[in-house]
Amino acid sequence: MQKNFNALELAKQLIACESVTPREAGAYGPIRALLEPLGFSARQELTPNGTTNLWLRRGQADPLFVFAGHVDVVPPGEASLWTSPPFEPQLRDDRLYGRGASDMKSSDAAFAAAAAEFVSAHPEHRGSIALLLTSDEEGDGEEGTKRVVGQLREAGVRPRWSLIGEPSSSEKLGDTVKVGRRGSLNAAVVFNGRQGHVAYPAKCANPIHAAARLIAELSARVWDKGSADFPPTSFQVSNFRSGVGAVNVVPGHAEVKFNLRYSAAWKPQDLIREIESTADRVLKGTGVRADFTWRIDALPFITLRRGPGSLAEALAAAIESETGLRPELSTTGGTSDARFIAPISEETLEFGPTNSTIHSPNENIGAEEPEALKRIYRGLLERLLA
Repeated sequence: MQKNFNALELAKQLIACESVTPREAGAYGPIRALLEPLGFSARQELTPNGTTNLWLRRGQADPLFVFAGHVDVVPPGEASLWTSPPFEPQLRDDRLYGRGASDMKSSDAAFAAAAAEFVSAHPEHRGSIALLLTSDEEGDGEEGTKRVVGQLREAGVRPRWSLIGEPSSSEKLGDTVKVGRRGSLNAAVVFNGRQGHVAYPAKCANPIHAAARLIAELSARVWDKGSADFPPTSFQVSNFRSGVGAVNVVPGHAEVKFNLRYSAAWKPQDLIREIESTADRVLKGTGVRADFTWRIDALPFITLRRGPGSLAEALAAAIESETGLRPELSTTGGTSDARFIAPISEETLEFGPTNSTIHSPNENIGAEEPEALKRIYRGLLERLLA
């Protein structure tokens, strides 16, 4: 017999958990209590850095559908900027307020409720359903989804479909689905020059001037023109630090951090070679040396399948049935745990609630969104596994 499960109430329970990264803070309890009686087996793991990962699965047959999410949230920040306490969920003016309301406890609650409704209506559904939840998405991610995906790969587990519940919607629930993401390459650069008096520039090697030359060239460069699936590659400086605080001293070094969000037209190793060779050319004769430290945060990925039988079409149909909107398929935005899941999953998408207040004081979404999101997720499972 079909049962109804309230996603809004479950979301409120999750928001009440003070699960700032990497703490889970009891957020898994309500989800396990809902799904384990319905045949979901649980594996919960506490990692050395305090991250807690949860893998819930019902069934062992293929095809496997995986919902991935996180229960950790960013710190609430200055309490005086919140109209109500961040970990006391409140309904005001048809909005649900609380840290994690959008990013992404409402998605976790909506999918758990949708899965519960689906399996109560279809106890003999085909394939398998799994939830992969972590408390380390807002951190460095090393002990969260990435760790679990490594375990799944070793066990030979390969999802047919993966859906990450990140808040993808822009203006209205259902207006945007993420079908891929750009790669992310970070650099920390130390420009080593020679300190001295500003009145004797011939005796100095100014690292700020050298860094400015390189930044000017890299920021003006057109890296590529993008494609039908990806916007153009972008270069952005995020940090610049130098100087001793005195106006008459040329500093000895400058520290710069920058990021490239790059399309599938590039491999990160090619970008690194290109930038380092540019630095060698620009800094030649300046007396300044640039030492680079690189970090590849994410490789670009995209789910190319469209049309009948694809995850994208099934999700678009479920969204349109609930909202009347046909979602835009996009690759914009930052990184998510989809970057870890995509390599083992045949199709990987991101879809969740509106994102206009994520990481901000008074984070909120429409009070109707958790239940509407539940119906969309339920409709997706109906189309794939009923």
